[in-house]
Amino acid sequence: MTDIANFPLVSLLKDSALLDDMQAEEIVQEASRTGKRTFEIIIDMGILDESTLLQVMADSLATQVVNFESLGEIPAEAIAAVPAETAKAYQCIPVDLFGTVLQLALVDPFNPAIVDEIGFAIGKEIVVVVAAPSKIEEAIQQYYGGGGGGLETANAVSDVLRELGMDSESYESEQSDLEVGGDHLSDLANEAPIVKFVNLVLQQAVQDRASDIHFEPFEDEFKIRYRVDGALYEMAPPPRHLALPVISRLKIISNLDISERRLPQDGRINMMIDGRPIDLRISSLPTQFGESVVLRVLDRSAVKLELDKLGMPEHVYERFGDMICQPNGIVIVTGPTGCGKTTTLYSALNKINDISSKLLTVEDPVEYDIEGIMQVPVHESVGMTFSNALRAFLRQDPDIVMVGEMRDLETTQIAIQASLTGHLVLTTLHTNDAPSAVVRMVDIGAEPFLISSTLLGVLAQRLVRTICKRCVTSFEPTESQLSLLGLTSAELGDRTFSYGRGCPNCNDTGYKGRKGIYELLVVNDPIRAMINDRVPTAVLRQKAMEDGMKTLRQDGIRGIFDGEVTIEEVLKYT
Repeated sequence: MTDIANFPLVSLLKDSALLDDMQAEEIVQEASRTGKRTFEIIIDMGILDESTLLQVMADSLATQVVNFESLGEIPAEAIAAVPAETAKAYQCIPVDLFGTVLQLALVDPFNPAIVDEIGFAIGKEIVVVVAAPSKIEEAIQQYYGGGGGGLETANAVSDVLRELGMDSESYESEQSDLEVGGDHLSDLANEAPIVKFVNLVLQQAVQDRASDIHFEPFEDEFKIRYRVDGALYEMAPPPRHLALPVISRLKIISNLDISERRLPQDGRINMMIDGRPIDLRISSLPTQFGESVVLRVLDRSAVKLELDKLGMPEHVYERFGDMICQPNGIVIVTGPTGCGKTTTLYSALNKINDISSKLLTVEDPVEYDIEGIMQVPVHESVGMTFSNALRAFLRQDPDIVMVGEMRDLETTQIAIQASLTGHLVLTTLHTNDAPSAVVRMVDIGAEPFLISSTLLGVLAQRLVRTICKRCVTSFEPTESQLSLLGLTSAELGDRTFSYGRGCPNCNDTGYKGRKGIYELLVVNDPIRAMINDRVPTAVLRQKAMEDGMKTLRQDGIRGIFDGEVTIEEVLKYT
């Protein structure tokens, strides 16, 4: 069950007896699954109308409701008191200014930390008023323009860097003291420019569709890099002396111990960025020149967990769809870290998730909440391993089980046992292609006759960058390029290949977005016999290809022929 305490509006209505336990849980699950605001869900469910809900919120905060239609024009001095990047980053709009007191409407009015940060950043006393979130967003659009584009945010980051750089001497002297005693670390991390800088970096990362943000301190420089579409890009490097306060700020908002700089730490941040709920997983690692921090960005609104939206070839989609509808057996998705295995498994679970089936998952960690599925996180430190969780699952009367990864013999044996006793097991392995998964299971220690009797199929996948549609350019490939792909001029025919020239839309990279390429090994009777005979991977692959399996390279070439993928991307990943 999701913690209702993380949803203040739901907690408020429940405490006020305006929601019962079942309604509260339903709202929280819907918010977790879809990323929609609880405000909108409550109205959509018909529990309260908008005006009543706003009044309940205002009463709880001892404030008033603001109606932007009857309010008229917001005073120019009030708008000027809040910079555009602050309004967009915090999703707030000033309503009126009385000397040093600013009336402010926020999309999330129940977060006192945000109110304090805004007040500190703009040097005003904040009085919170309540308004409909959609009206606040419209007002931000009207008075500040745009949606906070990447260039605008990048300029704001540059402005903050200049502001911070002007005060470098005081920062450097404070940092040298901190590295000895660390007494003022929390104060330094909560200074307005640092708070503003960190928020802008996170905002720009989400706007640029980054999957990871790297904060890397070196001896003479402090690098911040984003991973977009699988490739790392460096932003304008902040001064070296900002490493400690910036990293401390990240640790504060993720509830990590800022005084512990000798051991790795892991945490999680839930925040609203540009009006969207964003989940950030944080990992800190002590290095020679300070702590390296990596944030994994989990943007629920950007991920569509639908199997038919993953871009599988028709034959792969149909056969994989048949496998996950079987009553028992093992289905493996394989590939390196970051190739989309978890997204494929979540999409498969979403497709087969209905009221007639009990679904259980054990993951390290749980990345996305899916309604109707019991999801269990791994906690190695307290003995909650994949194998222990899987063993407990079998006493929970499941129909379908997902195991994040088959890492060892014990987990593999229990997964096989589960499939033999009438359960469908979905799991992942780290191998280069589909046929290698069979040999990997044997290497782990599983008996070939058990593998052959339980394994339904193996899906190998990669994520390759797609060509930017705005600057796509056709060209005639050379003989050497064709030979690298194993193609002849006759096979090419009159087709042309494509690449991206680079444009503002793709930050001059030539790439925008990613797509999957797939290889599906279907375990039929001849393949089962070969598994029992312990044949080498190459022999297994050859037989699978004879039976119709298209390799990763062949599926990549399909993407090249369709004008979506470059030669370089296919050669890099297959």
